[in-house]
Parts: sequence; structure tokens; C-alpha cells
Amino acid sequence: MARILVVGCGDIGYRVAQALHELGHDVTGLKKHTPTKAAPFPIMVADIQQTSALALLPTDFQQVLFIVSAGSRQADAYQMLYQNGLHNLLSHFAISGHSPSWLMVSSTSVYGQNQAEWIDENSETKPISASSQYLLAAEKSLLQLDARHCVVRFSGIYGPGRDWLLRRAASGESIQQQPPSYTNRIHQDDCVGVLVFLMQKQLANEDLESCYIASDNEPVPLWDVMHWIAHQYGLPEPNGLIMPADAPQNKRCSNAKLVALGYQFLFPSYRDGYLKPA
Repeated sequence: MARILVVGCGDIGYRVAQALHELGHDVTGLKKHTPTKAAPFPIMVADIQQTSALALLPTDFQQVLFIVSAGSRQADAYQMLYQNGLHNLLSHFAISGHSPSWLMVSSTSVYGQNQAEWIDENSETKPISASSQYLLAAEKSLLQLDARHCVVRFSGIYGPGRDWLLRRAASGESIQQQPPSYTNRIHQDDCVGVLVFLMQKQLANEDLESCYIASDNEPVPLWDVMHWIAHQYGLPEPNGLIMPADAPQNKRCSNAKLVALGYQFLFPSYRDGYLKPA
């Protein structure tokens, strides 16, 4: 079994680490703050934004999962974490002479298309926000180091505790109906599933692409999702907004490459993920 470092043991990172531990791997977690509960694997506490904090971090890992959260949408928070923090970690491993394979979690926000275009891993990346620009720069700094490294770009994550659309539906918010504004989602259980799936592929030395989009099978107009949620939960139907023809429509994310690799989604569409419990 492999020695694996999970950098960022938040909700999803912890669940991935736990799944890998249960598969028999020797997992170590790394997070900024002391855990609030005991874990079945060791978790080191260190701030990767501080070079000195990494002095005691071992480097004899075969694989690293980089799944951190800035905790803020401010550009400087992303810069400190995805530029400085990642650089510190990569330098720490380079000095030691160890070179594990890396899997980095990024976001489909690195695509700035907003006229309902279909995008895939080969589409032009033109991030609009400064935070997404730092994400893309971090991707490039990692991928240029080693062909084994891989990036997975998640679309909007939802699931228990991430109920933004449910709250919007309950508030009776008006929703753009025409032209359609598309939404791309992935259930948090599929986030865990995708990461474990790709890490197992890496450990088996299977050929992977440098990047995968992780989004469910059905990019769909937000109006359709909100209308369906309202019907499922007995909420008033949202008010549809008719916007100018050139209004932003977001993009449509294709997961074809990930599906072709063999991943099967637990929640293929919003109807599976938002289904009201019986």
C-alpha cells in the first residue's frame, strides 16, 4: 500500500483520506488548524503559507492530494494559499529529493466562457476573477514539473450542508429564464468518489490526462433546476426573468473524459442529488 499525504483535511479532504485509509493506505493529513475530532490516521498541523511550519513534515510519500480552501474569495487569500503555500510545499519536497505524484483540486471557474458554450479540458482557460487566475497559475506551476501530476476541476459542489440552491428556492428568488443561464454541479459524494478513483489510477501507474473536469452528466438551465426543486419541496414556483438576448448564460461543462476513464457518477443529475428524502 502507498504512503499518501492529504493537504487540506476539510470536509471532502477528510473523507477522501478516510476512504484511502480504509483501503489500507498509510495516510497522513495536513491542515492549518488542530482537528476538532480524533481521526483514524495521523493529522499534522501546519500552515503551508509559512515555510518554517513545514520543517517537520516528512516527504517520503508516494502521492500527494492538494485539496485546500482559501476560506475567503478575496484575491490575497488565494495568492497566499495557491501561490505561496503550494510553492512552499513543492520546494520542501524538491529539497528532500522526493517526488511523489500530485493530484490538485481546482475549479471550473478557470473557464470564463458565459454564452452557454460547451467546454472541456481542451477549451481555452480565461478566468475572470483574480482568485481563479491564482488557481490557474497554481495548476500550471504544478503540471509543468512532472507529467505524472494531475488536476481535477470541480464545478459547483452541493449536498448536505451545501444547500445554497434549496435556500434560494425557499426564499422565492426570481430566476433568469430567458435566455437560459446554465448551472453545472457535482454532489460532494461524487467529489470524494472522483478523487479516490483518480488517485487509485495514479497509484496503479495508469496513463492519465493532465486535467479532468468533474461535473455531473447534465448541465442544465438554472430555471429548470429551481422549478423542479420547488415542485419537489412544495415551494412556490420561482418567478422567471426575461433578460436581454445578450445576457450572460454561463457555460456547459462536459465530463466526457472522466466518464470515458471509467468513473460512474453516484448522482448523475440534479434530480438524483436534490431528490426530497422520503
